[in-house]
Amino acid sequence: MPVSERAGFRSAFRRWRADRPFWGGLLLALGGAWILLTMKASLKVVLHVGMQGLAGYLLPGLMVLLGLLVLFNPAQRLFYSITGVLVSLGTWPTSNLGGFFVGLLLGVAGSSLTFGWLPDQEPRRSRRERRKEAAAAAP
Repeated sequence: MPVSERAGFRSAFRRWRADRPFWGGLLLALGGAWILLTMKASLKVVLHVGMQGLAGYLLPGLMVLLGLLVLFNPAQRLFYSITGVLVSLGTWPTSNLGGFFVGLLLGVAGSSLTFGWLPDQEPRRSRRERRKEAAAAAP
């Protein structure tokens, strides 16, 4: 892939990422994926499957789905983030203590980031961009 195409893809991805709560959705989806992976651990490692095993797979699957919905439909982020926190906390009693607390913490952190994201914020500018603007403004 030529450098110009790579740079164009990178800038397009940055614009797409700036229009949505990217890190919140990603953390929420990763938390659900982590919990689903810990459900496949050996029986010596598994602490608690609970509720006939169905909720142990349903809630982390819902976390992954909510994380993807946050990424691809950010207009409904408040509903998805509140639901994500409740589902993440629900994984504690149903799936290995929320993926041994790692998936639970990732889900709660991602949902909190999503809830706090404001769409009308200006995108973050790097130091290099600020220096260029200051140098261009100086006589």
